[in-house]
Amino acid sequence: MAKHEHVRVAVIGSGFGGLGAAVRLRREGITDFVVLERADSVGGTWRDNSYPGCACDVPSHLYSFSFAPNPDWPRTFSGQRHIRAYLEHVTDTFGIRPHLRLNHEVRRMQWDADALRWTIETGSGTLTADVVVSATGPLSDPKIPDIPGLDGFTGKVFHSARWDHDYDLRGKRVAMVGTGASAIQIVPAIQPEVGRLTLFQRTPPWVMRRMDRAISGPERWLHRALPATATLRRGILWGIRELQVGAFTKHPGELGLVEKLARANIAKAIKDPALRAKLTPSYRIGCKRILLSNTYYPALAQPNVDVVAGGLKEVRGDVVVGSDGSETEVDAIVFGTGFHVTDMPIADRVFDADGRSLAEHWKDGVQSLRGATVDGFPNWMTIIGPNTGLGNSSMILMIESQLNYMADYLRQLNVLGGRAALAARPSAVGAWNRRVQKRMERTVWKSGGCDSWYLDANGRNTTLWPGTTGEFRRETRQVDLAEYEVVRAARPAAPTAEAAARRAARKKEAAS
Repeated sequence: MAKHEHVRVAVIGSGFGGLGAAVRLRREGITDFVVLERADSVGGTWRDNSYPGCACDVPSHLYSFSFAPNPDWPRTFSGQRHIRAYLEHVTDTFGIRPHLRLNHEVRRMQWDADALRWTIETGSGTLTADVVVSATGPLSDPKIPDIPGLDGFTGKVFHSARWDHDYDLRGKRVAMVGTGASAIQIVPAIQPEVGRLTLFQRTPPWVMRRMDRAISGPERWLHRALPATATLRRGILWGIRELQVGAFTKHPGELGLVEKLARANIAKAIKDPALRAKLTPSYRIGCKRILLSNTYYPALAQPNVDVVAGGLKEVRGDVVVGSDGSETEVDAIVFGTGFHVTDMPIADRVFDADGRSLAEHWKDGVQSLRGATVDGFPNWMTIIGPNTGLGNSSMILMIESQLNYMADYLRQLNVLGGRAALAARPSAVGAWNRRVQKRMERTVWKSGGCDSWYLDANGRNTTLWPGTTGEFRRETRQVDLAEYEVVRAARPAAPTAEAAARRAARKKEAAS
């Protein structure tokens, strides 16, 4: 990257959101952009999470871009290796590699109100951009709780998203902290090889059977020969999940049958009444994400596994102490304790024209306009922003809706002409979020009786979308200029020689 390079758009992150944005930019005829990635390869969360058993809990044909179908998914629920390979394939197929800036961690970005540009400082240089699309994702920065005595532990400690593949778990005494989506995959994967596994469970999850199977050769052949069959398969998967949304968002009482099935799943695998009681949640199913596994409960029933209810309280030397007072000596502690979702670290690196950080702007809770833009931060957009998460379907559907919004945002800037920016009106941001939070009151996530990672410190659900993916697509189909203030530049910003040369090279590449 040339020092002081200027681009039309800077995309932050190269997971599904960042790569999707890059593809959409090229399809819109925009080639003057870069993708800034802090790691040495693309993939986002599917690069970082390589723990044993890592897989997606959304069907493969729904967990892929509509514009890049994959007829060769090996399983109905594919593993991390195949999803990461898919993202590498998308990168190559759509010509994204020339735009990638790997090992370019963004350290700071600030809005220049005079030039109407973002100044972006990375670990490998500085550049400016007219528009920033932040696609760092909510599951990018691991969270390890502040456990008393942890710093004095002499054994191995790591988070599930930073798995140490050089550390041999065979025969070791391992403490697994957490019972979320990662933990229920890790536990059955490592249970057969560890000497002893102690699971620290703060709150038990609801776990349903995972209807996973290998996709046959004839099926894959059919999808390759007749792409419409893969499209139909995706449509059916989408439709089923759309029909489920009402039970989560409007009528939580309808989840009673699902809860009975989940209880039956526990009873079938766990014969010990005491253990079964530990593993049975006391909140309404759906309040936390419903997890899928056929092997989690059978693994917990094995003689080399202990379940400590109440979570991890402290560490004393090599001894882990549970909230129930139990003490266990261990060789390694693995944290499956989630990510910084409602306090995204990227917010500490984004600054408005006056030097106020986005984190400070969001100190009372994250919020945005249509999950994309924030008042006070013109020409800055986020993919998978506040209240765009899902509890039962594929995030790729939400990402593609936000890419529609991003594309129209850039079209509007082009129509305005000259040096212009769009600044979300505070009144529009406030109105959108009041509407979202009002709808949230009826959902199982608010009324189900649990404390989940969906909620912020004030108890507000700033993570999930309280509606269908179809509704969200309609809400983000185009930009409503009435929700924005048009800002004009106070002074012109002359392009650097490096920027002019790079633009010429990109035009030549696009023409070829």
